[in-house]
Amino acid sequence: MPKDDLAARVAALEEAVARLTAAAAPTTPPARSDPGTFWALEGLRDRLPAEAGTGAVLFTGTVDLPTGEHYDWQLARPVDDLLGTDWSAHAGTLAALGHPVRLLLLRQVLLGTRTAAELAEQEGLGTTGQLYHHLRQLVGAGWLRSSSRGHYTVPAERVVPLLTILSGAIR
Repeated sequence: MPKDDLAARVAALEEAVARLTAAAAPTTPPARSDPGTFWALEGLRDRLPAEAGTGAVLFTGTVDLPTGEHYDWQLARPVDDLLGTDWSAHAGTLAALGHPVRLLLLRQVLLGTRTAAELAEQEGLGTTGQLYHHLRQLVGAGWLRSSSRGHYTVPAERVVPLLTILSGAIR
């Protein structure tokens, strides 16, 4: 191949790359996000110790239920700790949430339907036997607590985590 042909081809390629690069470049600088958009994230970063490794995960919430109950909760965990733990040890806790009837039960309890008799009156919860099966699963996993015979509550330390998991599941 003659040198002139090679030089012409390289020049043509350089021009094409320059055109493509210019076309791909943003025409305006990206808008800065509102400084308040990531206030929780910025607060977490400010509080991370230098030896935090790969970061941390934070969830927080303030909840006023229709029952008049109020919950404030936050929890931060280092990513290294989360990645270093045996996730399978928590499969049962998560699996307890994997049934539509159990999610409905938890929602009803948060809304104020607290006794097994009241829950049995709700549509979509199945027979009394099925209802008690689901209640036992939720109590066993720690998502519900039986505060007295036939009376159920979502433990205070589970309200915000439950709503956080649900928020993460909603797309």
